[in-house]
Amino acid sequence: MSRITLPSPLLPMASIARKNLFEDIPRFIVAQAGIVFAVSLVTIQVGILKGFTRSTALLIDQSSADLWVASKEMVHLELTSPIAAEKVVQAQKVPGVERAEALMIRSSVWRSDSGLITPVRIFGFDPDSRLFAGWAVSQGKLSAAKQPFSVLVDRSSLKNLGQTQLGEQGKIGTLPARIVGLSQDTQSIVSSIFIFTSLENANAYATAGLNTSVSCTRQTKGDLTCTNNFENAPLDGVAAPLTTPRSLSISDPISYVLVRAKAGQDLQQLKQRLEAALPNTRVYTQAEIADQTRVYWSDRTGVGFILSLGATVGFVVGMVIVGQILYSSVTDHVREFGTLKAMGASNWVIYSVILEQAMWMALLGYIPSMAFCLGLGAWTQTAKGIMILITPATAGGVFMLTVVMCVGSALFAVQKVTRVDPAIVFKA
Repeated sequence: MSRITLPSPLLPMASIARKNLFEDIPRFIVAQAGIVFAVSLVTIQVGILKGFTRSTALLIDQSSADLWVASKEMVHLELTSPIAAEKVVQAQKVPGVERAEALMIRSSVWRSDSGLITPVRIFGFDPDSRLFAGWAVSQGKLSAAKQPFSVLVDRSSLKNLGQTQLGEQGKIGTLPARIVGLSQDTQSIVSSIFIFTSLENANAYATAGLNTSVSCTRQTKGDLTCTNNFENAPLDGVAAPLTTPRSLSISDPISYVLVRAKAGQDLQQLKQRLEAALPNTRVYTQAEIADQTRVYWSDRTGVGFILSLGATVGFVVGMVIVGQILYSSVTDHVREFGTLKAMGASNWVIYSVILEQAMWMALLGYIPSMAFCLGLGAWTQTAKGIMILITPATAGGVFMLTVVMCVGSALFAVQKVTRVDPAIVFKA
């Protein structure tokens, strides 16, 4: 029978837990590696879920617009029906509005000089205003987007566009696109690559590669009704002469009207006035449109379920690993626990040894796994533009989950001790 140190006033019972835990260092290292893996899996899955949901509304959070005017059919930031640019003029006339400006969102394809084709999402806005572009520009200037066929992209997206540095050029549709600035922390994980430019450039890119025509019909009362028609131009056709992008007209389609309210203005009352003045629209506060966008991606797409499932799997794996380790430890020291019971130690004293061992495993598994996850999150954000968001609340929650995982697993080992017969000490 292995030797055991009995508790005394100078030697607390917790020392038995540490002795059992550290007496076999190779086993301890292997056991902690399993816990680190499980805790890291839970942390990364939760961090990706939080980073994913946050990234879908990054542009909204970074804007300074108080209200967003959208079509009634708006689903989330990037999925909405167009509204006429005329509504910008109408919104500016509503009492309580300090400034109103247009935001245009369009989809297209980026073509690099090397032949790389990449889907992109184009955001057209006023570069002289920070109402939409509240994000940081790490290289270049925001105002440079006013130059014809000039764009800004997120720093993390350069490689995906087949570019390496500022000043390089590709094509959007059939039109050139020169990179004049790099934004920071603007790219959504789930979206196509974001391209930022002026409204005029965005409008030109929206119809790049399309042939346009106008068909007009005269109604019975003499009114003339005209419709713009768009169709794909042949890819091997002769490109049209390059001209400066034209300014928007009131009939051009846009995606949103961004509104800054006057100081002291009640936003709920202003929302009602805007919706009354702009038919077939719905007005959102910044928080409302951000929440609607996040809820869509996390709930309606199933991505949130998959990431939550991964975190659950990590938790279960951790419980299995810790449970096996503690059960094995109890089995190895069953005669020692029998000796304690034979000497009159209560069940709670013996349970405290196992719980103490579980707490040590939780702490020593949590610290390295959290350090690993924070380092991994910093690397993925810098290198890939993928946000693994680990907030203090997330870190605290994961720690509590780790404790629950280890203590919960200890309950299985406790069952073994409960049935220990003190007479086992006298058996061969």
